[in-house]
Amino acid sequence: MGKFKVLVTARSFGKNDSRAVNFLEQHGCTVIRGAGDRPLTSAELAILVGEADALIAGNDQVDAAVIEAGKKLKIISRYGVGVDNVDLAAATAKGISVTNTPGTNEHSVADLVFGLMLAAARQIPTVVEHVRAGGWDRRLGTEVWGKTLGIIGFGKIGRGVAHRAAGFDMKVLAHDVCVDENAENEFGVTFVSREDVIRQADFLTLHIPCTPETKNMICAAQLDMMKPSAILINTARGGLIDEKALTDAIRNKAIAGAALDVLEHEPPKDRELLMLDNVLITSHIGGYTTEAINAMSMLAAENVIRGLAGNCLEFVVNPEVYRG
Repeated sequence: MGKFKVLVTARSFGKNDSRAVNFLEQHGCTVIRGAGDRPLTSAELAILVGEADALIAGNDQVDAAVIEAGKKLKIISRYGVGVDNVDLAAATAKGISVTNTPGTNEHSVADLVFGLMLAAARQIPTVVEHVRAGGWDRRLGTEVWGKTLGIIGFGKIGRGVAHRAAGFDMKVLAHDVCVDENAENEFGVTFVSREDVIRQADFLTLHIPCTPETKNMICAAQLDMMKPSAILINTARGGLIDEKALTDAIRNKAIAGAALDVLEHEPPKDRELLMLDNVLITSHIGGYTTEAINAMSMLAAENVIRGLAGNCLEFVVNPEVYRG
């Protein structure tokens, strides 16, 4: 039995490679698997976390109730980048460090953005299903080449998307709270207002966290601004889009379609959006590649070991915990 107990609820942690689990065990940890077939709710996770010294969490709900139940918790290692599913204030109040794994899945997500863009533009999934059913009709698509790509959020993933867009000779417009003049030259991007990005984009892709300020950022008013021929892509967080407004916009042909890797509720509770022909929905696979899983697993494990050793953490997202 190891000195520390590490509860792992991230479903793909160490899935393809045992090095991350071996690393934890070599540093005196017992790894306890708590993942199911979906992210855990607060109530489910609170039952499991009681004896854990560390938690490696996926998209599970790590709220104040879970943190209160984790009497021994010293670190919450988020397996991924976004931490909107973790109550940072509650963790900080309990002296628990929260970390994430930046730079591990940016290429995988950026690749998927272009996969979704091309699939939606050419209606590839619909055509494939039609052929499988014995049909041979064709669907009229649109080109990606030379179109205007709008990027909201110009962090590592947004930059990766812009880099790939150069290969399609796209005009790239971006909006971010921090304008990086060097990035304009490096990536050939023009920074404009959020409204201008929305109005001018042929393809609009979102790369920002879901916070109280960005919740339902794309709602009826923003969808009305978009071109009728535009396609909306979201691989960030489902809560960024008002899904009812999106359903209405697509039914009313206010926009041409959407490609979504994330939803507000996963799996979806309401299948109305899912059933629309010009909506492509994938099951949150943005970071689900061999390369990204291995990198996220190792960094999440390394964060745990450093945290349990009492070391300052490079990827801590609540640094105020050190001032407590």
